Amino acid sequence: MTGNHKDTSITRRRALAVTGGTVAAGGLAVAGYQSAFADDATATAQATATASESSSSSECMTLMSSVTEGPYYLDGALVRKDITEGKSGVPLTLRLTVVDATDGCTPVPGAAVEIWHCDAWGYYSGYTTANPGGSAPAESEDGSTADDNTYLRGYQIANANGVVKFETIFPGWYTPRTCHIHLKVHTGGEKEDGTYEGGKVNYTGQLFFADDIAEEIFTLEPYAKHSGTYTELADDMVYDGGGASSGLLALKAVHKSDPSKGYKGSLTLGVDPDAENTGAGSGGGGEGGTPPSDAPTGTPPSDSASPSATASS
Repeated sequence: MTGNHKDTSITRRRALAVTGGTVAAGGLAVAGYQSAFADDATATAQATATASESSSSSECMTLMSSVTEGPYYLDGALVRKDITEGKSGVPLTLRLTVVDATDGCTPVPGAAVEIWHCDAWGYYSGYTTANPGGSAPAESEDGSTADDNTYLRGYQIANANGVVKFETIFPGWYTPRTCHIHLKVHTGGEKEDGTYEGGKVNYTGQLFFADDIAEEIFTLEPYAKHSGTYTELADDMVYDGGGASSGLLALKAVHKSDPSKGYKGSLTLGVDPDAENTGAGSGGGGEGGTPPSDAPTGTPPSDSASPSATASS
């Protein structure tokens, strides 16, 4: 992970986490997925047990690799659980757990997780005139009541177990990227005027979806109205094939026989709370310096992601 570290001393446990050593990215992630959508009491007990086991056995998830924030980032996203604002699509419930990968995968309570992604046709709020590639209706044709400056963007603050939850929709795609969700992990700031202020960005990354699931979703409405060549994981310019440690979500269908009912996605984010990486202008992943051929021009509206919009927990 890139970024500046305030503490230059490295313990043996920190060295293992940073270099990979004998750690396996799947250990905590798999256990987290098994309890991802259990009731809160059960999830709390399991999370505590998992963290204890990981620490005692010196097994800890590797640091997530920071990548570019991409060309569609906007400041001032709202603190809220449901970020859909009426956008149509297959429901997606995200449960993300933030842990300190340099300290035995202990939870990072109070961490602010920020996510943003495109709608079912490949459009981002704040950049709704950017052509997503292929053939798609204009963003304005979706018929929703979504605010064109704020939809599908939001923060959640991690609880005592480092857990945040979001209600959103399965993202669509745009040329030349695979299906993905952007995210940042912030620490040291606080909720203010409906958004999150201050602190620093410890991690900038992206979440990814298995090809077979994404391609099945894209045959459904409203996704099917966007036609063209979809980029699979192996051909994506950002995803590096590292599985969970590279942002690949564990997904579970709400109803196996009917994907339109939605999915539950989970992932453990192994970060370094001492590091700082905004992802702005970074070389990782290529997207920062090379937006899609039809990427937005100009600047987003001055009132983009205004906290005056209604926020929810």
